[in-house]
Amino acid sequence: MSPSLVVIFGDIIMSLNIATLFAALPGNVAQGIIWGIMALGVYITFRLLDFADLSVDGSFATGGAVTVVLMLAGFNSGAALAIAFVAGVLAGLVTGVLHTCLGIPAILSGILTQIALYSVNLNIMGGKANTAISVDKFNLVISLRYIDKAIITACIFAAIVMALMYWYFGTEQGSAIRATGANPAMSKAQGINIDMMKVIALSISNGLVALSGGLIAQYQGFADINMGRGAIVIGLAAVIIGEVLGNAFFGKRMNFVLKLLFVVIGGILYYVIIGIVLWLKMPANDLKLFQAIVVAIFLAVPHIKNKRASSFGKAAKRGGIKNA
Repeated sequence: MSPSLVVIFGDIIMSLNIATLFAALPGNVAQGIIWGIMALGVYITFRLLDFADLSVDGSFATGGAVTVVLMLAGFNSGAALAIAFVAGVLAGLVTGVLHTCLGIPAILSGILTQIALYSVNLNIMGGKANTAISVDKFNLVISLRYIDKAIITACIFAAIVMALMYWYFGTEQGSAIRATGANPAMSKAQGINIDMMKVIALSISNGLVALSGGLIAQYQGFADINMGRGAIVIGLAAVIIGEVLGNAFFGKRMNFVLKLLFVVIGGILYYVIIGIVLWLKMPANDLKLFQAIVVAIFLAVPHIKNKRASSFGKAAKRGGIKNA
């Protein structure tokens, strides 16, 4: 390394303030939990249903837009979140109908819904790209101004969502959804209406995503037409990070409850990592690049791990053959 680079790197290190990092961590944790709720919705389609749903970016912004507009119209924050969830359910219903009734491939049906929701969200916000609400004028469920309370509130929401998911996917209908994702042909042979299961799963998934969008809108104090851009990447990152960590700690003992819990933990760790990247004073223009790198690293971990295990297995087998 040249002396000039050493000097530059040293100046960057000296300019960093560890107190600034710790001061930002509570905010990162709060956002991570809220986005973890969104990731639970992504988990339903990505892991349980085996459906690549790209409508998430649109339904997340829908949840934020509906929440803010309803609160400005006089609805209380809790009711606005409930209606935002319903709006997300309807968005997922559209994706499901496009796929099951019209035969449009999974990825394209999600993209079509996402594109349509951009105009829908603009209309919801009265043609504005950004609509704000003030913590001083509204009784928000969650706000970054009261960060300790925000973390507790986010944890309560996440716990309720995980409990409901654990209960629901243990019911007959929930089990049918899981069976549909695991083996559609066998599920259909067993008399399960797999098209209906897909529509239901997509509706629930996007409902949770929209609920998360409503929480984020209240947390940050505004809804933006682009607030859902890249949401699917964050959701997948949380799922993958959670799976990698969960398997590292529990391995084959990972049950459904732990999988849901580690999805939320994955969301927290993702935002902590992004917080560290920002603290290191990386260029803001490159933030999306760093996000993609973080996701790529965690996506590659299971593949590399399986590849190494397979290589060791083959080596042991060859050794056994030679010894024989």
